[in-house]
Amino acid sequence: MIQIIRFLCLGSVIVFGLMAIVGTGGSNNSSVSVPNPTVDGPVSDSLGNLWITSTSFPLSEVGYMQQEYFISGTARAYTNTGELESDGTWSVEPAGSKSYKTRILVYRPIDPDDFNGSVVLEWLNVSGGLDAAPDWTSMHIELIRGGYAWVGVSAQFVGVEGGGTSIPGIGDLSLKGFNPDRYGSLNHPGDSFSYDIFSQAGQAIRSPDGIDPLGGLKVGQLIAIGESQSASRLVTYVNAIDPLAQIYDGFLIHSRYSGSACLSQEPEPEINTPGVVRVREDIRVPVLMFQTETDLIVLGGLPDRQPDGQRFRLWEVAGTAHNDTYALMVGPGDKGGDPAVAEVLVSASPIPGIIECESPINSGPQHFVLKAAMAALDKWVRGGDAPPIAPRLEVDEDDFEFVLDASGNVLGGIRTPYVDVPIATLSGLGQSGGSFCRLFGTTVLFDAGTLALLYPDHDTYVSAVYESTDRAVEAGFILEPDAQLIKTAAAASGIGGID
Repeated sequence: MIQIIRFLCLGSVIVFGLMAIVGTGGSNNSSVSVPNPTVDGPVSDSLGNLWITSTSFPLSEVGYMQQEYFISGTARAYTNTGELESDGTWSVEPAGSKSYKTRILVYRPIDPDDFNGSVVLEWLNVSGGLDAAPDWTSMHIELIRGGYAWVGVSAQFVGVEGGGTSIPGIGDLSLKGFNPDRYGSLNHPGDSFSYDIFSQAGQAIRSPDGIDPLGGLKVGQLIAIGESQSASRLVTYVNAIDPLAQIYDGFLIHSRYSGSACLSQEPEPEINTPGVVRVREDIRVPVLMFQTETDLIVLGGLPDRQPDGQRFRLWEVAGTAHNDTYALMVGPGDKGGDPAVAEVLVSASPIPGIIECESPINSGPQHFVLKAAMAALDKWVRGGDAPPIAPRLEVDEDDFEFVLDASGNVLGGIRTPYVDVPIATLSGLGQSGGSFCRLFGTTVLFDAGTLALLYPDHDTYVSAVYESTDRAVEAGFILEPDAQLIKTAAAASGIGGID
């Protein structure tokens, strides 16, 4: 029996081998005006290096540019005006305000003609005590080849001011801790104000007043994204804030855990949400929720499942973990076009010397399906067809465990060749070790005898991969450029037959 991890609102952090934000939310049917913040920048590099955990290569090598801006103004906290029920149909109103100054980081095409009109704003993740961009890292290839602009928003206190997880031997990696010369003027009043800060960041992009962070690019759509604790914040934002603010045109909620983040927390009044929270049925704009195996069982998100609806899709992906080898090891340096990114990588040390796990971590297909999710949501937001409805992962409800096939891979969910033509058991569960390891799942390669029984010769394996990949493309869960990488990697492998 898998133990469900429950999260409580504890000021600005929770403890689960990581520090993250959780809590509650609310909303209302009449809009309120979102203030337009003051924008300063681009911030000069004479103040020292900017700070973000993101991709590691110069963006100019892929036709993009990077600029950082400071935004400032007065942000509002919120309080609920009715009960916060599990159905997410919440009513809130502003409840006090404080001044703030934070930063946004902009990645955009160098050539304005390459911009597709969509801006993706990522609620930066602060689970590690620093600003990280896990969604940019996982889906940047699709964002770049599609011509999106991306904006990372430093929405939370820990990322700006510090006080979260401290990595041994490294110390404070908040913005102020990393570079006080560059970021010393920033001021975050607390996470109760994070929702309005995120709204104002969107307002600065949609309707700039003064300095335009996008340099005059014509904005068509704003899409909000966030992973893990940021996804939990977005669940609360969608249920509570979006009906009031009406800034974003769509949401990609990636790897949320049980419940949702606090609507308000210390030092403001603490307002918690229920232990189970679903996205409200009367959502204003499209929402695509993307869940891994870890999110449902280890992080307790299974009871929060809900049916697909007119503006809601839930994608659960077989063979995936909350974090994996691509996001931690391969993705930061991926500039596109290398079939090696489709290979199953075996490593128990995703960040050597800092994160060492007991077993090889998950090396599943999450990033490929996430890219397809981004493309599908963008099409939906533009008025096109809704993303396909996906089957749910199969769960034994009595034991709260996944139903597995003969290879140990989960049944149901979004299928890819990684689980239908497997060379390993890929799971979001079963990991141990320090730091964040429990979130990273496992990879157990099949031995040579098992591979030979499954794939008597190389052509058998390659043909099966091609067929499975084509099915995933036709179903809308893998994009064609990524399918070619998967097929090329299979053809170049030595899998099949007996050496």
